[in-house]
Amino acid sequence: MSNIAARSRLAIALDTSDLDAAVSLARDVQPSIGIAKVGLQLFSAAGQKAVEQIRELGMDVFLDVKLHDIPNTVFGASRVLGSLGARYLTVHASGGVEMLQAAVSGLDEGARIAGVAAPTVLAVTVLTSDPNATEEVLRGRVEAAVSANCGGIVCAASDLTVVRTVAPKILTVVPGIRPTDTPTHDQARVATPQSAIQSGADILVIGRAVTNADSPAEAAKRIVEEVEQAL
Repeated sequence: MSNIAARSRLAIALDTSDLDAAVSLARDVQPSIGIAKVGLQLFSAAGQKAVEQIRELGMDVFLDVKLHDIPNTVFGASRVLGSLGARYLTVHASGGVEMLQAAVSGLDEGARIAGVAAPTVLAVTVLTSDPNATEEVLRGRVEAAVSANCGGIVCAASDLTVVRTVAPKILTVVPGIRPTDTPTHDQARVATPQSAIQSGADILVIGRAVTNADSPAEAAKRIVEEVEQAL
């Protein structure tokens, strides 16, 4: 499998409020990683500029804002966010089918008005920092995502077996990725890049294993090589 294929399955978490630092990091890892995750911290600090500047690097933007509110409010926010040109956007599956449908509709409408492709809605099932959620809860949230026509879900690698029994074809985005012999930090459920891909993950979110490395570019290169071996 080519480097391009592996690159398209990796997202770097830009967990900073400093836009210049985020863009610099994204530029460093861009040869190995094709997606940049703009989370609440960076989006709160820089807003639309963060999306624009990351896209200018030739990377897809994963806007990780985890919307969760009444359906009307989520629709309105999604309508605005849909115009920004992000490739993916997260919404909490715990908000239920109606709220998830509002996100899908809002993003579609906002993107259509702006003349850009609509982001794929990623329903966040169970946070990787939560070790106590039951299989019943996980199944219910995946089912809600499917019913609402979400394009994908976010789940831990350890949840992939259950997810694939409920929704075999849905796009799966897996955070909590840690190469062998790296710290787990505040993630209760982690996996190596190779084991996550072999378990059925489509996109891996990489954070401190790269961002805290002495050379993020070299760390990213090693991870893409591990992913290539698993594909």
